[in-house]
Amino acid sequence: MTKNVHVGFIAAVFVLLFLVTCFAGCTSQTTPAPAATPTVVATTAAPQTLLIATTTSLYDTGLLDYLQPIFEKKYNVQLKITSQGTGKAIELAKNGDADVLLVHSPSQELAFMKGGYGLNRRSFASNSFVIVGPAADPAGIKDMTPELAMTTLRLKGTNKTAGVFFVSRGDGSGTHSAEKNVWAKAGYNYTTQIQKSGDWYLEAGKGMGETLQMANEKGAYVLTDEGTFLAYKNNLNLVPVVSKGASLLNIYSVMTVYNDKQPADKIQMANNFVNFLIDPQTQTEIGAFGVDKYGKSLFIPMSVEVPTATAGWVGDYSTPATAIAPAPAATTVPVTTAAPAASTK
Repeated sequence: MTKNVHVGFIAAVFVLLFLVTCFAGCTSQTTPAPAATPTVVATTAAPQTLLIATTTSLYDTGLLDYLQPIFEKKYNVQLKITSQGTGKAIELAKNGDADVLLVHSPSQELAFMKGGYGLNRRSFASNSFVIVGPAADPAGIKDMTPELAMTTLRLKGTNKTAGVFFVSRGDGSGTHSAEKNVWAKAGYNYTTQIQKSGDWYLEAGKGMGETLQMANEKGAYVLTDEGTFLAYKNNLNLVPVVSKGASLLNIYSVMTVYNDKQPADKIQMANNFVNFLIDPQTQTEIGAFGVDKYGKSLFIPMSVEVPTATAGWVGDYSTPATAIAPAPAATTVPVTTAAPAASTK
């Protein structure tokens, strides 16, 4: 009996050892690690570059610096802005070195558009030109009409009245064009009766900001857009002397450049910029620009006020820009009249 118990005990021990060994073997097996999740790297397309040719009087106010990041973020595009007088900006666009043109000379814009260089011209804002000069007003032109003021300046300037000088942009810009328009309305031929008419009349050949500084140093009168004057006035001794008159209306317009160098995607992005400027939200931003710093907006958006005086040619200011090529020229089929039948008589 004892022997059987002993044998049973040994057998039980072996069974127990076997079970422990099996359990240990099972628990010592390595559980495979889960497969690593592939890392997804987000990629963003490189931003497209859009070349903007603009007038100095618009750029100097800081408006484009303010709007630039808003547009760039919205469209994943990089704006490269070249600031020149309107005449030079238009030449840049004609040569295919700009995708968008932003200027303020309706007569030059009309020629640009009629020449087939542009699409989708839209007027987006306005302000006024103003004649500023020394606070002492040596020419005595305060509150005159623009035409009478310029006539008086010429008369007193050519007569060498002390302190009477006028500084012109003299650079073919929109402001220079506006000045020549006032001279014409006053009855003068700019080339033969104003240019080189004496030491009183100076041509800066520079942008609006630099021209204002030159006039300030000389103690001279100058025609400037109101926006640039407000942006610079804290550094000037000049004050507004003539600020009312239909010929002082200043309208800013934007247009898409079109020529053989413009690929379709550039034209479409340029159209996006045109539409951005006339968009209600951007129009609100334009209307608010400068109020906190100067106490008034530097520009009046077209969505708020469309000038009744159109400076000759304003054009559209609200229709979305969609065209990517000029409309085909209208063709007329000549009407032919059949020759009368030969007489049988």
